[in-house]
Amino acid sequence: MDREPGPSARLKLTLSYAGFVMLAGTLLLTAVLVFYLYFLPNGWLITDGNFMINRALLVREFAPFIAVVLVFLLVFGLLGGWVLAGRMLAPLTRITDATRVAANGSLSHRIRLPGRTDEFRELADAFDTMLARLEAHVAEQRRFAANASHELRTPLAITQSLLDVARNDPERDTGELDERLRVVNTRAIELTEALLLLSRAEQRSFSRDHVDLSLIAEEAAETLLPLAEKRGITVETAGDAAPTVGSSALLLQLTTNLVHNAIVHNLPGRGAVWVTTGGHPGTVVLTVENTGEPLAQPLVATLAEPFRRGTERIRTDHAGVGLGLAIVKSITHAHDGTLTLAPRPDGGLRVTVRLPAAPSPASAGRRPR
Repeated sequence: MDREPGPSARLKLTLSYAGFVMLAGTLLLTAVLVFYLYFLPNGWLITDGNFMINRALLVREFAPFIAVVLVFLLVFGLLGGWVLAGRMLAPLTRITDATRVAANGSLSHRIRLPGRTDEFRELADAFDTMLARLEAHVAEQRRFAANASHELRTPLAITQSLLDVARNDPERDTGELDERLRVVNTRAIELTEALLLLSRAEQRSFSRDHVDLSLIAEEAAETLLPLAEKRGITVETAGDAAPTVGSSALLLQLTTNLVHNAIVHNLPGRGAVWVTTGGHPGTVVLTVENTGEPLAQPLVATLAEPFRRGTERIRTDHAGVGLGLAIVKSITHAHDGTLTLAPRPDGGLRVTVRLPAAPSPASAGRRPR
């Protein structure tokens, strides 16, 4: 970046140190001179005792000494200020070098400034933390882009293969081809819509209204009840009102994804899903639990990543596109909430979403004084 020419920070600090030393020396010498001129008698005896000296003679004799001292202080201030400024600004030089390395695309570099905790150390540690988060975010975005490309390429490749088969075999039954193309196309549309929803949640481009999570949980459970009955899963909803502020459509999508995952990843014919809501001071909670196979904590910790499935990427008729919990995580963060996934001791998964509670009507209508 082009800048206007000017003195460096080290030169400015050096001149400041030298100026301060010169000012202090001048004040000290002036104080000594004033003391001799005004606080001693008008004439005073030199050590040999032969003659008296007046103020004019004192000033004339003292002036060369003052000049020598001031020159010494100037040189001392400039040299000492240059060295001290260099030592003081050395941490900033390391931070600047790390910034340039990061600007060139290398986010793995860290400052790791040694020494005691001071303002420069805090700045360097904050910069290292920022670089670590950026590196993790960029790596996550690259994985997401690679996975999205793979997922989008799969239905396109299948469609191309089906069309090639149909072209090479004109007498082939088109009914089966049409059905398979419809299934593949539907899956591609679902994946595209999921990606758009995920992008919308991450950009927080939605309006916010008062929403009751308990009503949304009942709506999601009622919508997915036919799927649960088909798979022999019981769904129970309970809890108190949970008022929050956010997008009703996105929060319904969040709850629907959680209930859908709880039904699909369950014990067929003998499983159960529990959907509960509640409120705490300043927080509302939505919890979705389901029975299922025991899950290891390392696997649970990765389930909210895009295109990760608890079934080790095995596709079934309701396996989804691998963005269900990723969308839940994004919607939760867009509403300033937290998402917690934990394996149940008896098998299955417990998902907890905590969102800020909506302000009460009394506090919302109270004007600040």
